[in-house]
Amino acid sequence: MHGFAATNALARTALVLGAACGVVSASSAQRAGEKGGPGLALTAAKALVASWDGEQVVDGALVLVRDGKIERVASSQERAPEGYEWVDLGSAWLMPGMVDLHSHIGGTQDINDMVYQTNEGLRVSPSVVPRNPNLLRCLAAGVTTILYIPGSGTNIGGQGILMKTGLDTFEEARLRDPGSLKIAQGDNPTRWAYGMGRSMMNWHIRTSVRRGLGYARRWSEHERGIGDRPDVDPQYETFRALASGEAQISTHTQMYQLVHATIRILKQEFGLDVFIDHGEWGGFLATPEAERLGIAAIVGPREVDTPEGRHYTDGAILSCAGEYQRRGLSKIGFNTDAPVVPAEELPLQAAVSMKYGFEGGDMQAVRGLTIVPAVVAGIASRVGSLERGKDADIVVVTGDPADPRSWVQRVYIEGQLVYRSTEEARQW
Repeated sequence: MHGFAATNALARTALVLGAACGVVSASSAQRAGEKGGPGLALTAAKALVASWDGEQVVDGALVLVRDGKIERVASSQERAPEGYEWVDLGSAWLMPGMVDLHSHIGGTQDINDMVYQTNEGLRVSPSVVPRNPNLLRCLAAGVTTILYIPGSGTNIGGQGILMKTGLDTFEEARLRDPGSLKIAQGDNPTRWAYGMGRSMMNWHIRTSVRRGLGYARRWSEHERGIGDRPDVDPQYETFRALASGEAQISTHTQMYQLVHATIRILKQEFGLDVFIDHGEWGGFLATPEAERLGIAAIVGPREVDTPEGRHYTDGAILSCAGEYQRRGLSKIGFNTDAPVVPAEELPLQAAVSMKYGFEGGDMQAVRGLTIVPAVVAGIASRVGSLERGKDADIVVVTGDPADPRSWVQRVYIEGQLVYRSTEEARQW
């Protein structure tokens, strides 16, 4: 009963917060642009397309949406076809919905089951509460997709879920489950039980991954007709998605030794898709290895390294993302570890990084908030850029999203208007 009470309380809070912040309820009524409704035509001063290897910016933009998908991005000099609702957004800019690949706010609590040191079979998805108050605050900043993951109290925390922040039901919100397998290194798991050190952490990781990949291999052989059907084991089922490349490992890892261990064990030894999560405290010193193997750094919640006790800073405050960038890493994004940093401050994470050395020009800050995390998480076919066929997750913003003076006017998710700012919301 306690869980139901907590969920109901969150729902009531969400209604109050939503009304105050301009959040629009996604009702069953068909709206322009969403599935089954008429088309939607948005015109704006600029569209930040943010494609992976193509067009980045369109000045004087027209974006056409139908059935929850982007149909086309063109010049606003063109006329919208018949049957589209036209919305003129004036001097505002359009951008893809932002993606946060480290978040703990998707449900009723931070999932941190610390009975066992490795919890490969633990899923956060049963705890999801769509449009809970924390997710509604995401909308006010233009964050439309999060990776909701377990905590870092144990070496392997379990499976996260990739989800949309502003849709009504679990089935609508779910983008991919499992979203990732959460692995944690460093100080947090060492506090568990008997004071486990780094050598034993590495032993746990190797042992669990070997068992999981063995399980995935037996299933693969069975599906190819060359082996018996294995018994289903919930503890290792996620490794079938990891082995096929359908899911990734998100690693809570920082400082050079641990980032190097992440790269060596998970990518070099086992060939798994993995990305550096956190990455602070000199983690950027492993950039040459990471770039050679195509590994990304999704930096946060700390966006700076300070000089206290760290020789590599040479007495300066350094942007962690900026140092990865300066050393040649090509895939860099930002996260909040919400609620460690409030989820609605994801664009501010990019701004702080730029303040201390990250070069945000040429769309690098915008890409680190959108297409880079989408590519890293394997969901770029649906989100991360304003391109034909992708989900119409569109943010209407007054200017550069990495400029704290900009603010979000509207948010669409899959063609649904889920947030519209009001004077009261701006004052709040």
